[in-house]
Amino acid sequence: MIGKLIGAGVGAALGKETRKIGGPTGAILGAVAVPLVTRLRIPALLALAGGGYLAKRLADKSTAPAAPTTPTTPAV
Repeated sequence: MIGKLIGAGVGAALGKETRKIGGPTGAILGAVAVPLVTRLRIPALLALAGGGYLAKRLADKSTAPAAPTTPTTPAV
């Protein structure tokens, strides 16, 4: 019970920081995630963490502005 409350609080806090997930939706997802995570094994948790890390990197890369290119001049 306490784990669900903590998960809901963390989910609500994270939900406020994202555009796609609101505060109440984040609280519900956080409360539901706690029992699911407790039933998973270590390799599954590591795979989920690695997948989340890769998804974040890809999302950050797609939203990052392109680096300006400077024209190259031939050496004389």
